[in-house]
Amino acid sequence: MEGIGFEDLLPMMANRLGGEGLIKELCNGFELLVDKEKGVITLESLRQNAALLGLQDLKEDELVSMMREGDLDGDGALSQMDFCVLMFRLSPQLMEHSWFWLQEALHPPQFNNTNSPI
Repeated sequence: MEGIGFEDLLPMMANRLGGEGLIKELCNGFELLVDKEKGVITLESLRQNAALLGLQDLKEDELVSMMREGDLDGDGALSQMDFCVLMFRLSPQLMEHSWFWLQEALHPPQFNNTNSPI
């Protein structure tokens, strides 16, 4: 039986934690990988800290590819926003659900109780 892949992990976390909890966990993941002096994830900090997120089996070309794919502004590093966007992009199922979370955040459900005497 095959293990759970990364693309399956984020949707499971999202279901368990909700949208806000997932974003908090992604921010925690960013903090584990970040170059503390530069405040961004560099290729070197990713190499050094990948095992903290269970990514120790990634090959050098996979790390380089991850950096290249996530580097939205082309500065050679991943900002917190770059990292979060990359994590969503690497999980197609999560992308499908992100629209729901966006709508929920923009239009929270109202607690209207039609039986209330007030």
